[in-house]
Amino acid sequence: MRGFVLLFFTVICFSFSPAQSQQCVCCNEKHAEFDFWLGTWEVTNPDGSKAGTNVIEKIQDKCVLQENWTSASPGYTGTSNNFYNLKTKQWEQIWVDNKGATLHMKGNKIGNQMIMTTEDETNKEGKVFFHRITWTDIEDGTVRQLWETITDNTEVTVAFDGLYKKKKD
Repeated sequence: MRGFVLLFFTVICFSFSPAQSQQCVCCNEKHAEFDFWLGTWEVTNPDGSKAGTNVIEKIQDKCVLQENWTSASPGYTGTSNNFYNLKTKQWEQIWVDNKGATLHMKGNKIGNQMIMTTEDETNKEGKVFFHRITWTDIEDGTVRQLWETITDNTEVTVAFDGLYKKKKD
């Protein structure tokens, strides 16, 4: 009987522990900087053709923005986790797609834009390049995502230019 009482008391004490009543760690201004990208989106190319759909939601107690991309071209999907790294004071994105490609970027919000870049890499021709993705929060509620590959700090190639419009219910 004593064992049961001790167990009951322990369960009750831990049920009301301070850890469960703590405020949300990621519910602050810095962690909300990328919230303009949250939503269910139809994404179009510059010519107006459909690029795909994207669902961006907050997970992990509002500490991570998770992206789930489905391309208009059948068979291509990808997921990214985006988070504010308290240690480095930067946003990070880790992307993985269903073809095995990955991308790791870091950056910050400047004005109405979230700008992230990869570290430098070297291509087959021995030229140094990096990727830069810029998400622009547009006043009409849309978001533009521009993915550029910059080679030798001079040559810019657009890999993706998409306009996000919220899906209507």
